Amino acid sequence: MTADDLIYDDDDLDEADIVEWYEARPVTVSTAVATGSIVAAFALGVLTAVGALALMGHLDD
Repeated sequence: MTADDLIYDDDDLDEADIVEWYEARPVTVSTAVATGSIVAAFALGVLTAVGALALMGHLDD
């Protein structure tokens, strides 16, 4: 089947597609939650880096 074999009716263009009615709601997050998650991620990264450096220093001895 090629593109020339397909027949499009004008009536089909007015019908809704699945994408149109199954639109996801936008994600809303408060400023406090967003800030808290960023600070927590930064703190986790710092703890990981300090732990890795301490482990490397301990293994060098």
